[in-house]
Amino acid sequence: MHFHPGFLLLLFLSLMTVEITNGQDIEPRRWGNLPLGNQVIGAGYAYSYGDVLFDPVLDIEDVEVDVHSVLATAVIPLKLGNMAGRLDAIIPFNFAHWQGLLSGVSAETSRRGLADPRVRISLHLTGPPASNRQELMQYLSEHSKYTTIGVSLGISIPLGQYNADRLLNLGLNQFIFRPQIGMMHNWGLWSYELTASVLIFTANNDFFNDGERKQDPLFAAQTHIIRRFPSRTWLSLSAAYGLGGQSVVNRLPNNDVRSNLLAALSFGFPLGKNQAAKIVYLRSETLKELGADTNSLILAWSIAF
Repeated sequence: MHFHPGFLLLLFLSLMTVEITNGQDIEPRRWGNLPLGNQVIGAGYAYSYGDVLFDPVLDIEDVEVDVHSVLATAVIPLKLGNMAGRLDAIIPFNFAHWQGLLSGVSAETSRRGLADPRVRISLHLTGPPASNRQELMQYLSEHSKYTTIGVSLGISIPLGQYNADRLLNLGLNQFIFRPQIGMMHNWGLWSYELTASVLIFTANNDFFNDGERKQDPLFAAQTHIIRRFPSRTWLSLSAAYGLGGQSVVNRLPNNDVRSNLLAALSFGFPLGKNQAAKIVYLRSETLKELGADTNSLILAWSIAF
């Protein structure tokens, strides 16, 4: 099996994650190996719109939201012993607008600014060893079937726009720690991925109206089936589910456990030797009376150097 050098660049687009409320994301090609000695930067645009369901106690109804996001990303492949890994980061800048009924009266508000950045370190326990581009291409050409098992730790850093006088903010004013374990099984031009995560939230001690907000862990799982093509394009079908994340404000539970179901279709393609792009459609639905039902379209680009 022969791999064009540009095939490896398409792996880098796994950086362009699709993230929704409370940090839950969906990310095909999460556990693909990256060659040592190649740094990658990228940019993306995402448009999301839909309905938001608030706690009835807040007397906020019929809320619609639309969000334009601009993303900057970077990735550095790592080596620990013979194991492959990587360090990646994403910085989002959001333009968000909400409109609906507040106590029966039409109301709207907007936010524009930095959302919480995210960094992550990953390590592959099995699968292709850490290697340069030529070595990785040789390994892939000699192993049409292999399985990668990996672990990672992601951290969302509370640097996003936040004002305690506002109920709606772009930042969460809390760290989110996200340990993950996952696997990818590759056979020929097909691969299957499964990843489990738990999101652990620190307390927000400067919540709305001088309150304190804590949140229980959120458990999430995502799965992907991916097909690559000789033209160096690829297509993936993805699904994800999240459950948990009940909030506690001033020591009072809100009975607002999240339950989200996500589905996505992704298409990646090369833009020359050192560049690649990806288009994603994502549908997110809440299975509870709180949350959001949204549609998202994401365009992503990356370049290796």
